[in-house]
Amino acid sequence: MVLPEGFALPPLAYLLPLLLAVGLVGWLLRRAEPTVSERTVVAFAPWMVVGAGLHALYQVRAISESVAPLFGTPSVYLTTFVVAGVVWLVAIHLLRAPAPRALASAGTAGVVLVVAAALWYGFTHAGLRLFWPFVGLVVAVLLTGALWIATQWFYPDVAVITGAVGVLTLFGHALDSVSTAIGIDMLNATERTPISRAILEFAEVLPTADVIGVGWLFVLVKLAIAEFVVLLFADYVAEEPTEGYLLLGVVAAVGLGPGAHNLLLFAITG
Repeated sequence: MVLPEGFALPPLAYLLPLLLAVGLVGWLLRRAEPTVSERTVVAFAPWMVVGAGLHALYQVRAISESVAPLFGTPSVYLTTFVVAGVVWLVAIHLLRAPAPRALASAGTAGVVLVVAAALWYGFTHAGLRLFWPFVGLVVAVLLTGALWIATQWFYPDVAVITGAVGVLTLFGHALDSVSTAIGIDMLNATERTPISRAILEFAEVLPTADVIGVGWLFVLVKLAIAEFVVLLFADYVAEEPTEGYLLLGVVAAVGLGPGAHNLLLFAITG
């Protein structure tokens, strides 16, 4: 099994309309043929956080039962795509505004609303616990900076080609790995993804487990993979910018979404 625990499709009454919406939005976007650039992919970063926050609210049952199935795993990814896709289409056809700016603005507004809702839930229920999420964010930023400086030093062409999307990819996976390590070593959390859990279980049998915990190995593996992917995708981005940036953005989302989810969930549940 490679799917995380809790991975389940919503009831058909929700799944079918959601799939139809995904298909319709995808078809309309394909017809519109929007430009997918470095700025476009970065503009989607707030939407990754929006989806993460909505799933955290779903887990603590802070979302109305009438729409809750739209925010489980994996439906939250589809729901977020539909909303972001509609914003993208509106920017293209109605606002006549630069798509990245409209996407980033709407996504940032969504982040503010979702984070505010999550913090309010934590404040009124279990209480806010912001220390470890803050530490995780700071450490992720520092690790990303160190990795990107190393990339610029040893692979300057890769840094130029992948640009902000490369940074976003490294940051997303730094945030995911660091937040997971904090959850496992400091907050007695459990890992839902089997592959990640296997890495952590291997770290438990090492002599370092009683001294520095087990999360360090997960951080090391995740960052090494993220750096390798950025290096690997550089030529693809240079040859096929649209597809290259899009796929590298998906890789970034796989890290940033779970990482943001972890921090929010830790903040409102402890």
